[in-house]
Amino acid sequence: MITFQNVTKHYDNGSVVVDGLSLVAPGGKITVFVGPSGCGKTTSLRMINRLVEPSSGRILLNGEATEQMDIVQLRRRIGYVIQNAGLFPHKNIIDNIATTAILNGAAKSKARARAGELLEVVGLDPQIAKRFPWQLSGGQQQRVGVARALAADPEFMLMDEPFSAVDPVVREQLQEEFLRIQKEVSKTIIMVTHDIDEAMKLGDLVAVLKPGGKLAQMASPGELLNTPQNAFVADFIGKDRGYRKLSFHAADTETGLRNEPYAELDCSFEQAKEMAIDRWLLVTQNGKAFGWFDTHQPATAITHDNINLGATFHQQGSPLRHLLDAALSSPNHRAVIVDERQIPQGTIHLDQVLDMCKSTRQEGA
Repeated sequence: MITFQNVTKHYDNGSVVVDGLSLVAPGGKITVFVGPSGCGKTTSLRMINRLVEPSSGRILLNGEATEQMDIVQLRRRIGYVIQNAGLFPHKNIIDNIATTAILNGAAKSKARARAGELLEVVGLDPQIAKRFPWQLSGGQQQRVGVARALAADPEFMLMDEPFSAVDPVVREQLQEEFLRIQKEVSKTIIMVTHDIDEAMKLGDLVAVLKPGGKLAQMASPGELLNTPQNAFVADFIGKDRGYRKLSFHAADTETGLRNEPYAELDCSFEQAKEMAIDRWLLVTQNGKAFGWFDTHQPATAITHDNINLGATFHQQGSPLRHLLDAALSSPNHRAVIVDERQIPQGTIHLDQVLDMCKSTRQEGA
């Protein structure tokens, strides 16, 4: 547990960066600090490991005041992940990861062995162990940064916009990987982001900070969406709160599931026309859902060039928001339900999805 007790940070010129911040980040959970530029979120994070010293107030780690701790020992208890990974350019990947464990007194051989295990934990090929940071992609470097933070098995982790320097596709992959890892390790984590969608996706609790370093509201993502406490929080979350709420409702992909014929890529046009029950035919590639083929177009066969790549929907644990997006993205308003291997299980029409959305609204009434 990380506790802020009336923490303030001001500078000699009179500017106040953090103003009377009080909150509790519970143990084993992810707490996300989010807010616009100048709200003090990164300064608040850095005061935990005393990269920035508070002007007043106290920060406690499991009830122990940080100002009374040896600063080196304090930092060794805390994993730290930053933008662009912050890897040592002169060390290979395995030695980058092993660094924190060695600093905490682990034998080099043990630290390197653990580093090898962590490569797999963060979803990296062990073959990259002897490469150097410049030989990796941005997403791979960020995974190495997370592995290094975990190497010493810290009680706490601080993450300063760890996924902001990578492209949107890689960012989503890293977010999913991060949530998977957290399920395994259950660390007490505080993360900083400026992206409200990222905060809602990753945080068990979200602390919204406003300019001047004041806490506007701290709550679960669902509570923030349902009951923003003030105009600042409502405006910061955005006007699509109703749509975002669907991320916290499970989609019923059993009721009304329709059997959908499908053909493999490279199927002949005649076969496709015969199989289709209306204008559109679902297409698979190696058995996996791939897209939709318009049987009204002039063609001799189904090819990559004449496929409409309508979105699919993963049924295991995916929220209603994803199902709605899949139905809206589909050229025929039918969302394709797939299993964990992306094998089609059937389709659900947009009208049914909208009925589910109405049901969630009635539940919340």
